[in-house]
Amino acid sequence: MSSENTIDDEDTFKILIATDIHLGYLEKDAIRGNDSFTTLEEILKCAKTNQVDFILLGGDLFHDNKPSRRCLHHCITMLRQYCMGDTPIQFNILSDQNVNFNTTKFPWVNYQDENLNISIPAFSIHGNHDDPTGAEGLCALDLLSASGLVNHFGHSHSVERIEISPILMQKGKTKLALFGLGSIPDERLYRMFVNNQVTMLRPKEDQDEWFNIFTIHQNRSKHGPTNYIPEQFLDDFLDLVVWGHEHECLIAPTRNEQQLFYVTQPGSSVATSLSPGEATKKHIGLLKVNGRKMNLQKIPLETVRQFFIQDVVLADYQDQFTPDTPQVTKKVENLCYAKVTEMLEEAERERLGCPLTPEKPLIRLRVDYSGGFEAFNTSRFSQKFVERVANPKDIIHFLRRREQKEDIKDEVNVDYGKLLKTTAVEGLRVEDLVKQYFEATEQTVQLSLLTEKGMGKAIQEFVDKDEKDAIEELITYQLEKTQRHLQARGVTTEQDIDTEIRLFRDSKKNTTEEEKEISEAINRAKALRLERGNEPVDPILSGELALDSDEDSVPLPPPTRGRGRGGRGRGRGRGAAPSEPKPAGRSRSQKSLPTQNRSIMQAFQASSQRSSRTSATTSYADVEMTIDDSDDDIPVKKASRPPPRPASSSSSFTKNSSQSQSQSSKGIAFDDSDDDEEDDPFKGPSRSRR
Repeated sequence: MSSENTIDDEDTFKILIATDIHLGYLEKDAIRGNDSFTTLEEILKCAKTNQVDFILLGGDLFHDNKPSRRCLHHCITMLRQYCMGDTPIQFNILSDQNVNFNTTKFPWVNYQDENLNISIPAFSIHGNHDDPTGAEGLCALDLLSASGLVNHFGHSHSVERIEISPILMQKGKTKLALFGLGSIPDERLYRMFVNNQVTMLRPKEDQDEWFNIFTIHQNRSKHGPTNYIPEQFLDDFLDLVVWGHEHECLIAPTRNEQQLFYVTQPGSSVATSLSPGEATKKHIGLLKVNGRKMNLQKIPLETVRQFFIQDVVLADYQDQFTPDTPQVTKKVENLCYAKVTEMLEEAERERLGCPLTPEKPLIRLRVDYSGGFEAFNTSRFSQKFVERVANPKDIIHFLRRREQKEDIKDEVNVDYGKLLKTTAVEGLRVEDLVKQYFEATEQTVQLSLLTEKGMGKAIQEFVDKDEKDAIEELITYQLEKTQRHLQARGVTTEQDIDTEIRLFRDSKKNTTEEEKEISEAINRAKALRLERGNEPVDPILSGELALDSDEDSVPLPPPTRGRGRGGRGRGRGRGAAPSEPKPAGRSRSQKSLPTQNRSIMQAFQASSQRSSRTSATTSYADVEMTIDDSDDDIPVKKASRPPPRPASSSSSFTKNSSQSQSQSSKGIAFDDSDDDEEDDPFKGPSRSRR
């Protein structure tokens, strides 16, 4: 080895990167039970073979929040076997370890413990599967941390403000700042970023000499308006972001052109769902950092079970069969059999020369049977492949395309059968459906007083928990609060009222105040139900039929003989309008729909008929409200940080309060090949100073 390479090795961090190992996934399965343990052992072997300085895990080390004893035993055994030894550690920790490792009574890195002999330290944040729970906020990683096998970092104890303090490391001339943030509910973290409640601390001295790595475990792809974390939320002084939680392997670093950092997404090391993202070849990364330069070499995992997935649209095979073809179901089954056989043959070819790859692959065939086709018996079909695949029970997955809404131009020749055809909506919550509706609807029917989140929550309470007054109470509560706000502001003209209402509504979006208002309205609905003595009724158990109609009243069938006739009380609830449905009593005949069986439409109608129950003046009740069509998402911008606090004498960090701060040039090089060639990892284009 040349002297130049010797100098590089003395100054070079070698880090093994992996995320989402999901130890214990399907551990009771006879075929796939050991997959996660086998792959973890391969990862640890790879770390030992490459003589890395440390292992960096991006969350979800365990699949279950409370791992089984067998799972913990396997994990502890392998960590002790591969991470303990006499090999000296070549880097030092410079930061305050009491801050970095604040979840244990031993707040120092495990290799500095005089009672332990660590050769490869492992640093890990927690994920959403193994996140802290209980009064003391403990997770499975804390057990490994207390035993000295893993260094758990990135745990935030506050739900109001997050300060991310890095682990500062130095090896020779290379300085490395390791930031980490364990899994937090995406909507909460999104709101905290928007409200400038997330702060990343930086060293005071020589800030441009540090290579900054940030490990995060959140949704990267957009699953909802605030159900993800945009990359633009992260600080621009970062050099590399290791993104966990997403299972698709996109380990080759991609450059964020706005923030000018790189993002690597190692993905999971075991397939936990039969989706296209899991079918990508699984890798881990060997990261080398020297000064401000880095090189990431992706290493394919050989012990991962093969996974093949295909989509079949039966409507594309009209040359072979149609829904009216005799014995069409048998022909469809033969087509699926041929497709599955093709995937098995492909798996056999790829497995040649790979003795570590499990013998039985995972196979998934998604069959779109839209257009009048019928599904066949999947259990009988799966019996043909019991000895050849690892998932015989769920090889075939039938699905139907959602019918696209078409513009109705010819009102005479309308295919009402097609319009009335319902399709299943899987994986969507009521709030998401409400949000999608108001995003796609016209301007004339947008919300003026309520937010989409509040409306969605109220409808969910109506549907899921049978809170019949949730929608009505939310509308009433918001109307009362808006009236008081307008009175306090002293607004008089119609134009000013419209503007003030719109500003008042937008100011509450995605804030704690909005959540409090929704909770208050729902609590009022529950209190009103209890005051009336109406308990939630299951229509099936009670024998009543819940009707969904636009009519004001529906005659009920004549009552059967019961325990006496009772009185004919005509009392109304407080504030009830004459047209409001009467509470169900013992009257022999009722001409209005019972309160428990009101539809969602009737809940909206009741709110407009019901007078306010407070003493607030209703001088604005008759004002015509303008429609607010500002339903856009919050712009994806980097929110400016609050000004830094005065530094104390013992602090070595400054808060990053601006993202326009200049950076030193970054030389980045990547090795995307799976080969083991020894290339110079520190050649590559330099990144210009911003």
